[in-house]
Amino acid sequence: MKGKRASRLRVEDAVSAGGVVYRQGKDGIEVVICGRTRDGVWGLPKGTPAPGEALEETAVREVSEETGLQVRPVAKIGTIEYWFVRPQEKVRVHKRVHHYLMVPIGGSLDQHDWEYDRVEWVPLEEALRRLTYKNEADILRRVPELVREVESRDHSS
Repeated sequence: MKGKRASRLRVEDAVSAGGVVYRQGKDGIEVVICGRTRDGVWGLPKGTPAPGEALEETAVREVSEETGLQVRPVAKIGTIEYWFVRPQEKVRVHKRVHHYLMVPIGGSLDQHDWEYDRVEWVPLEEALRRLTYKNEADILRRVPELVREVESRDHSS
């Protein structure tokens, strides 16, 4: 019994925030995705809050750093949750990632930081195929309806 107890993993909670940056392209909605060629991962930009930082502020800062774009949040998309293990530390992490819909207001993709080596505008349907993680694709599937709501709200004000 003692051996089983010693091998148990400690559980930690973790929070991140990020976003989906969108624009209207010639064939519909385009979004920014970030990729690492060394491991073939494609994802949405996100990161960990600094001490005292609100989640929306974290999302803006992290998206700006990882994409090179200056962004403005226009709506909350939703939150995803997942678990992963850090075996060397014997920790099982329960992570929540809060996503915001954002529009670009400046900057350039070629100014992105070191975390990803590829940052691209792609049509929404292509992004859905390329994203590595299903839960991030689920976030993207909410984007068309939110864009309609945001753009109709902006046009009526």
